[in-house]
Amino acid sequence: MKYLKFLAVGIFFGIVMYKSEAASWFRIYEMFHFASFHMYGIIGSAVIIGLIGVQLIKRNDIKAFDNQEMCLTPKKLGIYRYLIGGTIFGLGWALTGACPGPMFVLAGAGFYSILVVIAGSILGTLAYGLLHKKLPH
Repeated sequence: MKYLKFLAVGIFFGIVMYKSEAASWFRIYEMFHFASFHMYGIIGSAVIIGLIGVQLIKRNDIKAFDNQEMCLTPKKLGIYRYLIGGTIFGLGWALTGACPGPMFVLAGAGFYSILVVIAGSILGTLAYGLLHKKLPH
């Protein structure tokens, strides 16, 4: 019962992703070919909303759901990790037609071939968990 609110937010997120066509392979294909502004608008809106949310948390000392303080520590700047990580993420997105959010939406919509991608992402997360101490951060 404690996690029901998170399930509700996840279901709402999935419906929004599906209805806005953000989970559509064709929309992602159009975006990577610069043929449509649709996905750039969705991504840009998410960045702006995230920016506003983080600034509100920082300036108003907003607490988490369980009344714990949110700690937003600044990260050390480094160009290579962002270039390498962004390239890997972008290649995966372009090859599969889905970033992590819509993967589960696509599985729920009946596109079961995405389960191979989900399994690959879980294996990649496991590999990172095993190797993260040896990687430059």
